Amino acid sequence: RGSAISFGRGSAIGVACGGTCARNRCCCCCYCEMVNCVVNNKQHLRVVHKGKGAAAANASRTSRARSLANNTRLRTEARSDNKAFRLGGSSLSERSVACPALSAETGVGLNIADDVTELIGKTPMVFLNKVTKGCDGIVAAKLESMNPCNSVKDRIAYSMITNAEREGKIQAGVTTLVEPTSGNTGVGLAFIAAALGYKLVLTMPASMSLERRILLKAFGAEIVLTDPAKGMKGAIQKAEDIAASTPSSYVLQQFENPANPKIHYETTGPEIWEDTDGQVDIFISGVGTGGTITGGGGYLKSKNKNVKVIAVEPSESPVMSGGSPGPHKIQGIGAGFIPGILDTSLVDEVIKVSSDSAVAMAKRMALEEGLLVGISSGAAVQAAVEVAKRPENAGKLISVIIPSFGERYLSTVLFTQIREEAENMKAE
Repeated sequence: RGSAISFGRGSAIGVACGGTCARNRCCCCCYCEMVNCVVNNKQHLRVVHKGKGAAAANASRTSRARSLANNTRLRTEARSDNKAFRLGGSSLSERSVACPALSAETGVGLNIADDVTELIGKTPMVFLNKVTKGCDGIVAAKLESMNPCNSVKDRIAYSMITNAEREGKIQAGVTTLVEPTSGNTGVGLAFIAAALGYKLVLTMPASMSLERRILLKAFGAEIVLTDPAKGMKGAIQKAEDIAASTPSSYVLQQFENPANPKIHYETTGPEIWEDTDGQVDIFISGVGTGGTITGGGGYLKSKNKNVKVIAVEPSESPVMSGGSPGPHKIQGIGAGFIPGILDTSLVDEVIKVSSDSAVAMAKRMALEEGLLVGISSGAAVQAAVEVAKRPENAGKLISVIIPSFGERYLSTVLFTQIREEAENMKAE
């Protein structure tokens, strides 16, 4: 983490010193080679895609396979030049940590975060190779599962709390934060509340996974479960009732809070633009609060109006498609209503994915790509694969959001069979 991968059809991929090398690359033939960085004279990997379409995609995959060992070493090397990401703004800024004695002894500055909140963001991207077999488009997943608490919601949790602090609406040690959540936002809020000194009360449907409840309590949050039949609307109403009867309370309102899409406009979108060297053609994201697709998609369209933004929702609750809300198994998306912060004018297409298809793809991601992801991630990747198979998308770069890590879903339908097999194992 901290290194930059810049991708462009017909141009080089640079794994380099915080992205500087990637911006100073030159052309080469269609193979991997080690080159001297023109900035810091270190050696870095360079790969070139010649041509477009499936042939270019296949060539790139072959090249990446050959260069895996070198790439791993270079990523390790690049960490020494790492520039930490401060989530409070949209730019990358070099951090200097004062420790004169250690710096003098080692000859280098420290790269240590002041607290856990500074580890949020700058998540890596990775090509999907096996689940995309037969696709003409190229799919790259943005691993939001690699945030400190393993989900994309870490970003908005930090943004909503710090924004409210700056506006003087909340104060650590005084304010009780209250929020309805389907789980991941709650986990993000819980670890940040613990780090910053806030009491936190969360309401969530009882259908959410046991892992989420355990995580929330581990961070010291108070949990109030609501009727799963009422979905997120029931959790929202309960949060409002609790806030009304709790002195010095504040409801962050993730579905209505402009700090939600704002952080994705300032960070998620720019990260994708930078890591794809501005070559991203299609952006795909599931819709829960609508913050990721509104902020990230909005930024990408501001850089290139031709970027296509595609939303993913459960086929059992196709509200964005004009259908009626209904129960489904894709935790984290499909709230059953159109969130206030969702800018539907940015969405070019809505793809419906069934719970069964989402679960099946999440399982494939672990077995075929080595990526343990959640059910909503499976839904997003299923949509990305469908889009990548379209002839008109041959050679196009498709960025898909992986919202959360699979370990958070061990008690769900995603791992039912494996869990039963593990429980029935006998010692030999």
